[in-house]
Amino acid sequence: MNDDTHPGDERLLEDSGELAAHPLTRRRLEKLERLREAGIDPYPVAAFAPDATAAALHDEYPDLPPDTGTGRTVRVAGRLVGRRDLGRLVFGVLQDATGRIQVFAHEAGLGPEGLTAFGELDLGDWIGVEGEVVTTRRGELSVAATRFVLLAKALRPLPEKWHGLQDVEERHRRRYVDLIVNERSRRTAVTRSLVVRALRRAFDRRGFLEVETPILQLQAGGALARPFVTHHNALDLDMYLRIAEELHLKRLVVGGIERVYELGRVFRNEGLSPRHNPEFTMLEAYLAYADYFDVMALVENVLVEVVDEVVGTRVVAYQGAEVDWSPPWRRVRMLEAIEEVTGVAFEADMDRDEAARLAAGLGVEAEGGWGTGKIVNEVFEEHVEATLVQPTFVYDYPREISPLARAHREVPELTERFELIVAGRELANAFTELNDPLEQRRRFEEQARARAAGDEEAHAVDEDFLRALEYGMPPTGGLGIGVDRLVMLLTDQANIREVILFPAMRPEA
Repeated sequence: MNDDTHPGDERLLEDSGELAAHPLTRRRLEKLERLREAGIDPYPVAAFAPDATAAALHDEYPDLPPDTGTGRTVRVAGRLVGRRDLGRLVFGVLQDATGRIQVFAHEAGLGPEGLTAFGELDLGDWIGVEGEVVTTRRGELSVAATRFVLLAKALRPLPEKWHGLQDVEERHRRRYVDLIVNERSRRTAVTRSLVVRALRRAFDRRGFLEVETPILQLQAGGALARPFVTHHNALDLDMYLRIAEELHLKRLVVGGIERVYELGRVFRNEGLSPRHNPEFTMLEAYLAYADYFDVMALVENVLVEVVDEVVGTRVVAYQGAEVDWSPPWRRVRMLEAIEEVTGVAFEADMDRDEAARLAAGLGVEAEGGWGTGKIVNEVFEEHVEATLVQPTFVYDYPREISPLARAHREVPELTERFELIVAGRELANAFTELNDPLEQRRRFEEQARARAAGDEEAHAVDEDFLRALEYGMPPTGGLGIGVDRLVMLLTDQANIREVILFPAMRPEA
């Protein structure tokens, strides 16, 4: 008897201690016991070595006529995800990492006992199959089994095959099941890996050195964000999970590594949303003798290369819109972008109260601690950011919200900073780095006053980083690219949880 039935709802069964209480899993446990009583190990070690994959077989035999044998014997392995039992014939569907291939099990190949044993398999079981590559009378490419081996018995049933695992929270919480039954989830996971690989290649080709910097830090810096706090028992001191890679990478530029990057995890103690996960992946890179216009060119060239390599077309569908990654990308100053969309002209040096009055007219109420720069940024995020669908460099950000960026060479209230906005969201952030240690100290002290006033995201004063700058850092351009958001854009995913294999989740009730 095989198990092709499924629970009435889409939730998976509870913890393994309750397996025997449910009729579906109890039957599988009983089969497990019968196998062991017959001297068959349901979890054998290295019992089968495949020499072919589903995708490779389909590539090699794309047009084989119906009811044709090839004379070639192969060994394939994977999970049994489908089956039709026709008595003396059983058609199974085997899924490996590359795709699916049909298994044709018949008495002539396996013998009566072997066919019966094959019929006892459950959907979800891992098996190895040896046999000839053939096509059935209907032209389906298959492996006609002459031998099979049970490699791992599945004790829980898969979700119903036509609907898969539909509950969004269940898919994120049980990613291992999601990957089995949802082809789109598997494609997204593969695309993410390809994006990371392409990013690394792009920076390696340009002479950047990849490094690893500390995740546990004595001070969390490099961004305006609330950190996670932990405690180091041996040293008896609090430490922080990094909120950015920036300050350690710039220390390396001080040390003479003129082109450096890191691709790794960063952590911010913030809320969950379709765009935010407390643990995410960032690529940060720094290059000496460059300013933010040089970095714009670098970002544009690198991302176009990644899109070409991973997607193969520069016009990519995203949430009902078409994003055209073809260069050159639009460049617009922040203040100009605000005026274009709202019709209201803000000035970098305008009085704070006047900026608050203009913002209120646009539905943005300024809080007491906000200066003109913070108010302008809130207006931009509220009214402008979502309108920028095509890749757009928005540049010249207020100094107040950019404590690590160099002051603008012409307008002191601004900085030489840009963000790359695509499909209404920030994808990259970059600037001409502030390398004046005295000015950096003044900026940190401004942030310290904001922190003392209650701003938990304000930047702390990092004395060691200031000491490093005092040894001299050359003119430098730096950038950060949100890898998760890039994958979202290239896989048409609206929620960041879809591109993170194991996103942060609340505990189950």
